[in-house]
Parts: sequence; C-alpha cells; structure tokens
Amino acid sequence: MSSVKPSPTSVTPMTYRDAGVDIDAGDALVDRIKPLAKRTIRPEVLAGIGGFGALFEVPKKYQAPVLVSGTDGVGTKLKLAFSLNRHDTVGIDLVAMSVNDILVQGAEPLFFLDYFACGRLSVDIAERVVGGIARGCELSGCALIGGETAEMPGMYPEGEYDLAGFAVGVVEKNEILNGQYVAAGNVVLGLASSGFHSNGYSLVRRVLVHACGELSIEALNQVQVPNVSESLADLVMQPTKLYVKSILSALHQYRGAIKAMAHITGGGLIGNLPRVCPEHLVVCLDKNSWTLPPLMKWVQAQGSIPEEEMHRVFNCGIGMAVIVDAIQAEAVAAHLTSHGETVYRIGEVRERRGSEAQTQIV
Repeated sequence: MSSVKPSPTSVTPMTYRDAGVDIDAGDALVDRIKPLAKRTIRPEVLAGIGGFGALFEVPKKYQAPVLVSGTDGVGTKLKLAFSLNRHDTVGIDLVAMSVNDILVQGAEPLFFLDYFACGRLSVDIAERVVGGIARGCELSGCALIGGETAEMPGMYPEGEYDLAGFAVGVVEKNEILNGQYVAAGNVVLGLASSGFHSNGYSLVRRVLVHACGELSIEALNQVQVPNVSESLADLVMQPTKLYVKSILSALHQYRGAIKAMAHITGGGLIGNLPRVCPEHLVVCLDKNSWTLPPLMKWVQAQGSIPEEEMHRVFNCGIGMAVIVDAIQAEAVAAHLTSHGETVYRIGEVRERRGSEAQTQIV
C-alpha cells in the first residue's frame, strides 16, 4: 500500500537557510576576508578574491621558471583549537605546512588558497581563522588570492570545521634542490622549531587528557610545564614556524653551498631526511647537539613515550634541516642566525654501510 504524499500546496515554503546554509553569512565573511587578503597582495596578482578563479602572473625576474606546489592541512591540532577556543593561529599553521614544504625545493612561495569547511558557518570564528591564514601569508611573502568556504549541514559536529591549504611557488630550473647535490662530508644544520608545529597531535592530545583529565582551558591552566613561563594552552597551540624569509635570504647568499633541505613534519627527523638524501648516503645526527624543548620533555615524561617513538613522531625541536657544504657551514649558520633563526650543527652526511637506515641518531 503506497503512502500518500502531501500536495505541494500543503508544504511550507523552504529556503536554503532552512536547510542549514546561510548565504548571507557567507557573503558577510567574504566582505571581512577581502581587507585581510589585500594586505598580502603581490604585484603579480591580476585577480584575486571574489572571482571564479584567481589570476597570478609568473614574476618576470625568472629566466626558466618551474612552478612548485604543495597542499596540506592542520590535522588533529584543530581538535585542540575547538576545545580551547583558539582559532587565531591555526591559519598560520595551515600556511606554514604548505609553504615550508615547497621552500625545501628552493622555491619562493607566490600564492596561497584555502578551503574552510563547516557544518554551520560562524562568521566570527571563520574570520579569526582566515586572519591567521592572512598573517601566515604576510610572514612568508605570498599572496592570499582565493579560497572556498563550504557550509555543509550534517557533515561536521557543531562548532567544528576543517581546513586545507594549497601553495604555489617558483624556482629557477637550474636551482631546484632535490637532494642530487648531497655528498658525504656535508654538514647538517638544524633550525629550531616553535613547538610541535602541526604533527603528532593525536598523541599530544592523548597525553594531555591523561595528564590534565580533559581538554579545556581550565584543566590545562592547572598544569605548569617546568622551566617555561607560558601556559600549557599557549604552548600546545604555538603556531608552526615559517622559515621562508630566512631561508630565501640564505639561498640568495649561499645557494651553491646549500645542498638540500628537509621540512621536519610527520615522521620526524628519521622519516624526513631520507627524502632528500641519495640512497648510498646516511645522515648521522648527534642527539646531544641540540636540546629537546621543555614541552616535549614534559609530554614524553607524562606519556612514558620511548625515545625512538619521539624521533619518529615529533620534530623534537628541529623544524627544518639544512644540508650544507662543510667549508661554508659556519657562514650559512651565521647568516641564518642573523635572520632570527636558532641554529644547531646537528650532524653530517657519510657513506651508507650496507642496508642500514638512512637516518642514524647517535
């Protein structure tokens, strides 16, 4: 027996807002984003926010330009942002994860696009997030030229959202860094991280719940990490460090001396250095050449995390590794230091012995 459907005349008129999508809120967000994006504009931007596609002209200073692209997200660090109501810096994380990746190819970041998805759009929260994205673009010298805000009722829990980013950079074809110039005897410089960056937060959150009972400002503020003055909430939400301006300056001054770079993200030093090291070579690191940051020491102690696991999951205080010619290692380190980096000489490259792992931490 078939059911009887109500006639169209008996149905209350429906709108997109009734279905959970507020077009007016989306338009309001675009209006708020435009001045944020305007601060990041470069001369090469031909058309940005508001069109169906953003237009960007390749800088004329390049003779044989090669475009380099990267995409990434913020991962489960967003869960902490929701719990702690910290939405102002995750946008910096989003930019950094992509632009630091293309930077290691020797590329100058040119422009960035973001994707913000939520169940119900809060214009205020979205503006805070995009404000961080714009700040990240400013710090890395790239233009925020477009993006997408998707309001999708039923897809995300109340108050939560997801982020993805996409960066494009450019490098001269004969200046691409891909590991082919790495040789035995090269020195490895480590640039200090600003914290966990945006990796390993599933483990970090598990430790925080164990140590604090719950993920809330009140709970985290009850805990003091030894040897630091910042609150635990501030420490775990510290945004990913952007290495763009210091590295580009070093490349301009010492490009021939810099053989390769590795952005230390998921996989830690153990997993990321082999990505830029030829198979016949090994990167040998001295773990006593730099100090594990206090927050990471505390997390390791609270979670009884084995040292090997720390090396596989976290950056352990080194956010970027720079492999350089030994003769100019001191000069490159001094240059990076003068541009605000904390630099450690953390190891060297040698010939590989049999099938040993390509990263050795001794």
